[in-house]
Amino acid sequence: MEPEPHHGSKLKLIESSVHVIRAKGYAATTVDDICQNAGVTKGSFFHHFKSKDELAIAAATYFGTMSDGLFSEAPYRKLEDPLDRVFAYLDFRGELLRGELPDYTCLLGTLVQETYATHPAIRAACDRGLSSHIAQLTRDVEAARQIYAPEAAWSAESVGYFIQAALQGAFIFAKAKQSADVVREVLVHLRRYLGTLFGQPRNAN
Repeated sequence: MEPEPHHGSKLKLIESSVHVIRAKGYAATTVDDICQNAGVTKGSFFHHFKSKDELAIAAATYFGTMSDGLFSEAPYRKLEDPLDRVFAYLDFRGELLRGELPDYTCLLGTLVQETYATHPAIRAACDRGLSSHIAQLTRDVEAARQIYAPEAAWSAESVGYFIQAALQGAFIFAKAKQSADVVREVLVHLRRYLGTLFGQPRNAN
């Protein structure tokens, strides 16, 4: 058998690990699983990565960057009113609930639940990705607060964390129930709650 070319194999391994870890969890995922899903050899894996942990850090960084790009370029970003963008963000999250569980659940949430106490470098990579996404959302929440609730005692950052905490919890229940329905219901309640914060009720049917 001729040696496998390494061109593109690193990206294949990273993308494969994103899918497999979301499907099986970090502990249950093996290097063999990742290689088989990626269609590359184990030799190719060790050409690019020293260990599964090193690949997990690369995957977390890749997923965070991909997520930031996805939300930065989403259609709702073009809306002028920041509050419209906040509500449209929730709509966009609902639109992403397609396919199987590994297609829409969060790699970072999955990884950090398993590794926070045992793999500090992976935990830190997940924290960076999650915090970056919350910071992006928080900018719109803060702009909306200044317009619609300037006297509010709550901080935009706390609202950003609340939204993400609700979504990450919903993903856990989606796994338990094997259905995205619970995530959709959580998005409806988030819409209602944000309406009360800003005194701007929005349709939450």
